[in-house]
Amino acid sequence: MKTKNLCLIVALTLAPVLSLFGGGRVEAPRPLELRYGFTSEPATLDPLDPSNTADGRSILFNVYEGLVRPEPDGDLKPAVASACAIEQGGLVYRFTLRRGLTFHNGETVRVEDVKFTLDTAIAAAYQGFTQIEKVETPDDSTVAITLKAPDLEFLPYLTIGIVPANNPDREHNPIGTGPYRVESYTTQQSLVLEKNPAYWRPGFPKLDRVTIVFLANSEALLLSLRGGNIDAAEITGSLVDQLGDGDFDIFSGYSNSVQLLALNNDVKPLNDIRVRQALNYAVDVREIIDTAFSGRGEPSGSPLIPGLAKYYNRELVSPYPYNPEQARTLLREAGLADGFSLEITVPSNYTMHVDTAQVIVNQLARVGVKAEIRLVDWATWLSGVYRGRNYQATIISLDAANSSPRMFLSRYLSTGGSNFINFKNADFDRVYRASLSEIDEVKRVALYREAQKIISANAAAVYIQDIYSFRAFPKGRYTGLLNYPLYVTDFASIVPR
Repeated sequence: MKTKNLCLIVALTLAPVLSLFGGGRVEAPRPLELRYGFTSEPATLDPLDPSNTADGRSILFNVYEGLVRPEPDGDLKPAVASACAIEQGGLVYRFTLRRGLTFHNGETVRVEDVKFTLDTAIAAAYQGFTQIEKVETPDDSTVAITLKAPDLEFLPYLTIGIVPANNPDREHNPIGTGPYRVESYTTQQSLVLEKNPAYWRPGFPKLDRVTIVFLANSEALLLSLRGGNIDAAEITGSLVDQLGDGDFDIFSGYSNSVQLLALNNDVKPLNDIRVRQALNYAVDVREIIDTAFSGRGEPSGSPLIPGLAKYYNRELVSPYPYNPEQARTLLREAGLADGFSLEITVPSNYTMHVDTAQVIVNQLARVGVKAEIRLVDWATWLSGVYRGRNYQATIISLDAANSSPRMFLSRYLSTGGSNFINFKNADFDRVYRASLSEIDEVKRVALYREAQKIISANAAAVYIQDIYSFRAFPKGRYTGLLNYPLYVTDFASIVPR
């Protein structure tokens, strides 16, 4: 998806210079600060931990940088590296490190740091890194990555944050090269980002400080916006209507994440494809968007976001049109003519998912499925649903750490560590693995689209939408907000007027 927003460079207006009592004392300009609201906290401050939340990755986007960094148009530009050469048809990626680049603690970034970062990501089975054969440092400015097979789409994985090799506690002492450093973090309260004065991109960041305030839910966020306790926040479509736009500028864009009713393919009766297909026919996506999101959202029947237009299979916009009679037929064929009970576990801090669950409960009741919502906190969801896979169904949004379609599709590999829905399909595994080594672009795109079709045909989950994202800022006070084909908030580009 190409974004239309360009970074607007606006001259900063500093506080007036005042002479006090004629004595020549000058009042220092006040720091340029933004207080920004989030309804979930990072699961970790370690960029090499693949279990982080979407909001966590969005925050750390400002703290860490990879060898390359994403641009709003989806392109990749050098970051920790100053140059990149792709050799041997995508088998070898050779990087030259940026000269004089330092971490937040003042230490120079070395090739040893890059190698340590990549080796750690490999050991953690970070998405995309299992295909690395070796990482070499032939000299003190070069890092060479050799893959097990050629891959011309490997570069997006290298946006992973580079960390110092000599930092044993990344969780409590985050050190990166990004435009901001973590000044303090008080769980369930706030995380403060301070400007990195040695940042390598001239003129960035614009703000001196960003205080991220953690709020319990969307209602608390809305009250904080109205009361002035926070300056800005990301909000859902339903909150846009409640907030109004008289006192706020509302910026819109995609959230670049797939909202879905995830089904545990390993538990009865969801291990029966007919039951999963029945649930797909029973869920009216348009009604969900109209009811829970004030009509703002783009339906999607694919595990891939529509924003990745080159790879997205447009045939899957509505693969299971709302058809309660077909749902009841499939349930009868599965021996469930009287329906069944379904527990939908939902993280309580995400009001949009709770609202979605309530609509789905009513829809499933029409076909005899007795669904109940189980609300849990985020930590319980991570441990019980995502890591423990101890659930029947859940509603969540899945994003990607970079703009590669593989970051979405790899979740469905039978042996994938992030395959928390327990989807297992030999045809999908074959097609997905073929895409990893296919160097012909047209054939690779076709494989991605086929992989999506297999997931949809087997009703791995009920795919709902790419939720529209809205950001509310005080009227006329900020500009420069950028949209990316990722779920991130780039604080470095925001300009106070």
